[in-house]
Amino acid sequence: MIAVFDDGTKFTMGDLKRLYPALPDAMKGAVAGNTAEFFHEFALMRKLEAIAAEKKLDEESPTKEQLYLSRLDILSGAAMQDSYTNTTVPPNEIVNYYGKHKEEFKQVKVKIIYIPFADTAKDEKSLSEAQAKAKAEKLVAEIRHGADFVKLVKENSEDPDSKAKDGDFGTFTTTDSLPDPIRKAVFTLEMGDVTDPVRQPHGFYIFKADIVTIRPLSDVRDQIFTVLKQQHAKEWMDRINSEVKVEFPNPEFQPKAPGTPSK
Repeated sequence: MIAVFDDGTKFTMGDLKRLYPALPDAMKGAVAGNTAEFFHEFALMRKLEAIAAEKKLDEESPTKEQLYLSRLDILSGAAMQDSYTNTTVPPNEIVNYYGKHKEEFKQVKVKIIYIPFADTAKDEKSLSEAQAKAKAEKLVAEIRHGADFVKLVKENSEDPDSKAKDGDFGTFTTTDSLPDPIRKAVFTLEMGDVTDPVRQPHGFYIFKADIVTIRPLSDVRDQIFTVLKQQHAKEWMDRINSEVKVEFPNPEFQPKAPGTPSK
């Protein structure tokens, strides 16, 4: 027991744990920051609620309608959460999804060459965007005609970390947060291929697919489970939504066609 209210009601730690997720953020902060203030505020609310109930204010407008709408909102949300929580995904469905969507789980170990450019030439060694693009395009052409990628990394790349590792830049997976131009370029590569120069805010990247593999099912099972669970929950919600029918006997309340001006 952690508190006793003035009407004799006892409040336990279990009560607090059940109540806490529903509290507004400000009251959650008070629980940890000033426990006495929180319980005083909570006790005041209980007292005012008792006064309102004694006066049957819950049966008067607009309080009655506000309570009704709050109940609708809370219980409709609870129904959707219950549907999601209790949605099951059979193991064979996960296996089937993996088999049909293997491209979604591609991972590409890349090497890079990075050619930076400057908005304005800081010195005679700085390249303009046009110069950097032309240099990157020339390197791509050389690579596609058999030039040694690592040799070109050492001679041209301006990314010191990857340059020190012969261009190794790491492994990209489809769930990584990547700029769209890089994502589109990298995940279309076959092993050994290089991209066209990919422009980024301060330079051009040339990506080479060093190793292309598919992540094993054991690595992505949880990810697939979540996707399918969300999919089933959406299907359930779509079905419920399709069952909702509303009639409008009064012509004044007939739904207006899109674009119809209001009177």
